[in-house]
Parts: sequence; C-alpha cells; structure tokens
Amino acid sequence: MAILSEPELHLGNDVVVPDLAGWRRERLSRVPNEPYFSLAPDWLCETPSPSTARIDRTHKLAIYAREGVRHVWLVDPLARTLEVLALEGGRWMIAETHAGGDVVRAAPFAAVEIELARLWID
Repeated sequence: MAILSEPELHLGNDVVVPDLAGWRRERLSRVPNEPYFSLAPDWLCETPSPSTARIDRTHKLAIYAREGVRHVWLVDPLARTLEVLALEGGRWMIAETHAGGDVVRAAPFAAVEIELARLWID
C-alpha cells in the first residue's frame, strides 16, 4: 500500500485533505503529476481534534462513503482510542474499537501488529 500524508483529494465536487491516505499498489502504481488525487483511497486515517471532529465525523465521512473508501481509522490521541470503520452497503460500520496500550491488528493492516501505546504522548 502507498501511504501519503495530507494528500489533497478532489472527489467529485469536493476537495478534502485527510491526515493520511493509502492506496493499494494495484490501484495507484505511481504518484500522479497533478498536485492532487482524483482517485479515492482504499484507506484513510483522520485525527479528529476539538476543532475538526464535527467535519471529520460528518461531512468528510459522507464523502468517503460516497466515493467507496473501504476503511477509515479515527485516531483520537486525547482519548487514546482507535476506531476502525468499514464501509458496508454504503454505510459506515464500527468494525473495531481499541484504546490505551492495546496491541492490535486492525483492518486493512491485519498482517501488521500495532502497539497503540507508541502513538500516544505522555
């Protein structure tokens, strides 16, 4: 998977910038010459803050569902949580929730073990 930090996405008439986005290599073999992407990612990660949480959880999630993004992670460093959302039938379902120092294998990266404690700053 190719993972990029804060890529500008032009999806339909919407322009959004997720914190992280990933495309399967079969779908994105090289970074395009344009300064933005029009191909929806396979996976996204948003880090909602008090100022962005409402937009991340409503407006942006609706765009991502419409465009067929398969997985979204919502990582909250203040609450020390990871919510893994999966798109099913055009709707977001909470597939997994993790917190604190959990060691997880979260979709779509189930082959990789992630220690959540390494993400949090004390």
